[in-house]
Amino acid sequence: MRADKQICGRDPDSQFVELAVEVFSMLADATRVRLLLALRDGEQSVNALAEFVDKSPAAVSQHLAKLRLARFVTTRQEGTRVYYRLENEHASQLVSDAIFQAEHSLGGTPRHHHERRETTS
Repeated sequence: MRADKQICGRDPDSQFVELAVEVFSMLADATRVRLLLALRDGEQSVNALAEFVDKSPAAVSQHLAKLRLARFVTTRQEGTRVYYRLENEHASQLVSDAIFQAEHSLGGTPRHHHERRETTS
């Protein structure tokens, strides 16, 4: 492959395919998915997130460290407190799409299709 050739990230031969697999493996944990869902509404402290996902702050910190290394979340420090927020809108969209796909596995018309109809009516 020529170095100057632009390759689409969605092309099956793209180098991003392996990175996408790493993204999915990072989300193969219910606590991490719940943390990302909790952060959709804005930044939160470790203690607030721990309460949201019903886990210890130490366990949540470990998950957040992994999400931070994977660039799903970023931090802001205020004194001794660290606040987490989503790095970009793609993390939220990815989790939403996964939830929507999960709704399809239940059969029938998923709830998110009902919501779309109501907003377009």
